[in-house]
Amino acid sequence: MADATGQSTVAAATGGARRAWRSRGRERRSTRAVRVWTSAVLVALIVLAVLLVPPLVQLDQQAVDLSAKLQAPSWTHPFGTDDVGRDLLLRCVYGLRVSLLVGLVAALAATVVGTAVGAAAGALGGWTDRFVMRVVDALSSIPHLLLGIFIVAMFRPGVWPVIVSVALTHWLSTARIVRAEVLSLRSRPYVDAAVSGGASRLRVAVRHLVPGVLPQAGLAAVLMIPHAMWHESALSFLGLGLPAHQASLGGLVQTARGSLLAGDWWPTLFPGLFLIVPTLAIAGLAGAWRDRQSPRRRSELSL
Repeated sequence: MADATGQSTVAAATGGARRAWRSRGRERRSTRAVRVWTSAVLVALIVLAVLLVPPLVQLDQQAVDLSAKLQAPSWTHPFGTDDVGRDLLLRCVYGLRVSLLVGLVAALAATVVGTAVGAAAGALGGWTDRFVMRVVDALSSIPHLLLGIFIVAMFRPGVWPVIVSVALTHWLSTARIVRAEVLSLRSRPYVDAAVSGGASRLRVAVRHLVPGVLPQAGLAAVLMIPHAMWHESALSFLGLGLPAHQASLGGLVQTARGSLLAGDWWPTLFPGLFLIVPTLAIAGLAGAWRDRQSPRRRSELSL
């Protein structure tokens, strides 16, 4: 009788623990869904703002009006004006366009380079793999920002030097990820069957290895976009990115430091928000994509 009572108590405790885990799993899934939808809505609003605000707002983002300098946010200027009277909302939108352009193009270029290098190193193996990875390790030991400054300093200020700088300093992590995935794919049975059937290394790489690493490479590209945006803003903040007359989020923050010390908060706050919110939204969508690609993480979330 006592044994039966003990077994029922253990069963009740086990059932309660399972219900608690399931409840927590539902809460985590609900929180994750809210985060994904919030990120998607923010990204959609950002795209609409970048595409629609410049043609709809008939204002010159470089027009100087000293009589309206450092005006606080109002209906006429929702984000206020800067120290020379330019509309801050329009300047922020144009700066965001530049940051997104740099992020997208640089992330795509870096992903292509990193995928090619990582796939070649993993597929060829041997001394080629060791040599390529030692080069990657050597370049990774140099801080990205310092290397980017060195590259940008060789060109005139502009968008394309910044894109080249970001692309040449951000392919290293993608190369490591792709190489690790290729080494994992090389041990799969269908790859062994293709090699046993007489397929060349090139054919195996093109037909089996590269398609297998594309999801990881795409995820690396999306995660690289926020990093590239911050890199461009840092270069512009240091005065090495875009020309002074061209809107850039980093440049706007840099020029607003004096206004912040004088008590005018809006020239610093809104460019900073235009940089932080898009990067968090893109990172949120990339995190959801990463969770869908990881079966282990999905199983943990479903507990």
